[in-house]
Amino acid sequence: MSIDINPKRLQGGPWSDGYALHIHTLSSTFIGHDQYGHARFETVISPVGELLYKLKYRHDQTTVDQLAEAAESFLKTWRPPIDAIVPVPPSVARTHQPVISVATAIAERLKVPLCTDCLTKVKQTPQLKDITEYDKRMEALKDAFTVSLEHTTGKSLLLFDDLYGSGATVRHIIEVLKNHGRAKAVYLLTLTTR
Repeated sequence: MSIDINPKRLQGGPWSDGYALHIHTLSSTFIGHDQYGHARFETVISPVGELLYKLKYRHDQTTVDQLAEAAESFLKTWRPPIDAIVPVPPSVARTHQPVISVATAIAERLKVPLCTDCLTKVKQTPQLKDITEYDKRMEALKDAFTVSLEHTTGKSLLLFDDLYGSGATVRHIIEVLKNHGRAKAVYLLTLTTR
């Protein structure tokens, strides 16, 4: 069963070109306060966002195929010239890593190598969604990743992530892949964007 996507170009970064398959939240309407005084919202999430939520927070592995199918379909129309898919290393330990699960399925569908060895996280970082200032995000990311020159030199890579928020993580990773890893080009694909 295919899902509706509405690709959004991601601009203003060091990537050669980049897209998100859909925005994450379509609408969020304030509906009042609960009995504890907390604001309540009625939120509508995109189809891609809903599947991503189920995968990350409900551990529903059945969503991996649908997300990979949507990404495959889009990549076949976009056609970035890639040699490998590089998943963004996870920041939270989980039994099943959503980004790696979906990236693996996309790589298998496209018959493109998955390169989990291209980029390694070597420093524990806080979740960036908990850090609001961009400069502090970049400081947290400093020296957090190393690259394998053997796997990245001269290559055109597709960096894959689940959610594009501020872009701090993917910007930093792409700079590392290009400057330290000597990648020829880095394209970016995320499932959703804010």
